[in-house]
Amino acid sequence: MQMRLELIPLPVSDVDRAIGFYADKLGFKKDFDVQPSEGVRVVQLTPEGSGCSVGFGTGLDVYAGEPGSIRGVHLVVEDLDEARAELVGRGVEVGEIKDFGGGVRGADFSDPDGNSFELQEMAWRKGAKY
Repeated sequence: MQMRLELIPLPVSDVDRAIGFYADKLGFKKDFDVQPSEGVRVVQLTPEGSGCSVGFGTGLDVYAGEPGSIRGVHLVVEDLDEARAELVGRGVEVGEIKDFGGGVRGADFSDPDGNSFELQEMAWRKGAKY
């Protein structure tokens, strides 16, 4: 059986602020922002080259979690130094690069609500293998 991870729902306190962070600061593409009924808003954004998106909104149980409660979502990059520098240049507070051994390095950051992410570089995932 084949399964694909398509969406990570994120609980946020302010949908418009979250759109600004994910689209403007992280550079995610806004796939859609719809209000299918009164009190319901569904937003989905996708990192360039990713098959998995993040989503948030209002009026649905899937978005009812505590804002900032998601921890350690990994965003894999080919060049950690470059990715970190780009995000810092866009105003994202990214932690220092850590070497986890075995060719794995990472640097963490959080969205405005405290949902946390890890930029991760794996030495064996470069070029065509990335």
